[in-house]
Amino acid sequence: MKVNYHTHTFRCRHAVGADREYVEKAIEAGIKVLGFSDHAPYCFTGGYYSNFRMHVEETGEYAASIRRLAEEYKDDITVYLGYELEYYPDYFEDTCRMIDGYGYDYFILAQHFCGNEIGEQSSGTATDDEKRLKRYVAQVVEGMNTGMYFYVAHPDLVRYTGSPEIYEKHMRKICKTAKKLNLPLEINVLGVYDGRFYPHEQFWRIAAEEKCSAIIGIDAHSPEHFGRTEAIKNAEALAERCGIELVEPETPVKFRKPVRR
Repeated sequence: MKVNYHTHTFRCRHAVGADREYVEKAIEAGIKVLGFSDHAPYCFTGGYYSNFRMHVEETGEYAASIRRLAEEYKDDITVYLGYELEYYPDYFEDTCRMIDGYGYDYFILAQHFCGNEIGEQSSGTATDDEKRLKRYVAQVVEGMNTGMYFYVAHPDLVRYTGSPEIYEKHMRKICKTAKKLNLPLEINVLGVYDGRFYPHEQFWRIAAEEKCSAIIGIDAHSPEHFGRTEAIKNAEALAERCGIELVEPETPVKFRKPVRR
């Protein structure tokens, strides 16, 4: 594996290790292109703060740290500055504007909650409610259509426990949109390693039928995660089993299209 764009830092409060350690461990693992994409700060109002992301006031230091490391290690590895950013319509424009003030290379879409997060259940909470599945899919598709994202992280994060036919009916919409927009979908190595409900094989068979492309994301929360070779191989085996094309883009694309509200 030569490329990874899904890398966190200690600022999200559930990852460990110094930024420099991630770079050095990635080099040891043979990675040539490393993208940091920590959980983005969100410009919520009313004093709300979610406890799995960096604070707004940490954005400048995060950006500066990654840029310094990119310059320092440029002869050994290409380092990009990104964010894992949900699509929350009420706060999306203000958040993008704030992040853009510090510069960035890419966003990856990861819909951990629906709505605007506040008062919502995690997308990974088990449910057999078709309305919740439909809502998740609609919000992911809306986020993809903003044109602001490089790819979709763990698109199969929603934990729907109802009918496989209902699951396919709605999740196929994500795959069709990804194909139309030429956005890769991520097979998540953390999910493989932890034995989570994602990657969801039914989803990846649908994605293959729609001729989507897939990217493997380590979702590193520790520098040691770059050494999870068995989990990476299992992610690759899933792609092969489902018949989906794996891609390793060497340059993330930063979209600057107007955000649709």
